[in-house]
Amino acid sequence: MNRPRLPLAFLAALVLPVPVMAADPATLLTWPDLKNRPRPIPSHSIGYGTDPLQVADLWLPLEKGPHPVAIMVHGGCWQTDIADRTLMDWVADDLRRHGVAVWNIEYRGVDRPGGGYPGTFRDVAAAADTLRDVAGRYDLDLRRVVAIGHSAGGHLALWLAARPRIGSASPLYSRTPLRIDRAISLGGLPDLEATEASPDNGCGTAVVARLTGRRADRFSDTSVPRLLPLGVRQDLVNGREDRVIPYRLATDYADRARKAGDDVTLHTVPATGHVELVAPETAAWAKARALVLEALAR
Repeated sequence: MNRPRLPLAFLAALVLPVPVMAADPATLLTWPDLKNRPRPIPSHSIGYGTDPLQVADLWLPLEKGPHPVAIMVHGGCWQTDIADRTLMDWVADDLRRHGVAVWNIEYRGVDRPGGGYPGTFRDVAAAADTLRDVAGRYDLDLRRVVAIGHSAGGHLALWLAARPRIGSASPLYSRTPLRIDRAISLGGLPDLEATEASPDNGCGTAVVARLTGRRADRFSDTSVPRLLPLGVRQDLVNGREDRVIPYRLATDYADRARKAGDDVTLHTVPATGHVELVAPETAAWAKARALVLEALAR
């Protein structure tokens, strides 16, 4: 089987250390810096469908529940060949150590049978809604739920918060989507139209059509700005030196969401690229963790 070529900018970010600035001798993290460390183990892996990729890892705190929940969504340009949920293991473990149950979901990327439109979105939605089925068994408090995602997963985390805005004519409509109290995007790509129009983004532009389908109204139920206002507080955490996701994609989305009436805050972290956003020892993750704990502290 011929596999799609990975975007060159994304591949470069995977392997090359990048100087932060001429005035700063520090270098940014690479994916091997993250992945070549001991890997923590989730408490449970639970299927939400029949495909092997329709699964989520549950990370439970040692303390007695009920536990607030963070739905975690990995990135990888919506392509399974690039990344899977294990990329988030270290930050999932960190949240678990801070008393938060983490539901780290897998989904079929656009490069897998059943992925793309509507499958990728239906997987993410089904994974989130499956929390209702397991909450009682694992003492999860679904009155306190945040969605947090990295890169392409940042788009999907915001999209989970946007689901109540999707019209009934859409294949992605759900009458009772799981309520999301807050959405946090880590170097995300919330605006698919802007992503497709930005050749400098590390995922490339062709992947967007594979994700949305070639429909006349393909952004109406897939791109978060088309669903504004979400009525949910949103936080964007972005590294100023991110070589994968252009910084303007965050600023432009934040401006648009605020104009629509949403409560959106952009948190810019200096000396930070793309990997630091999901490495537990970094200032970027410290900010993301603080936002999660703040959102769930009630």
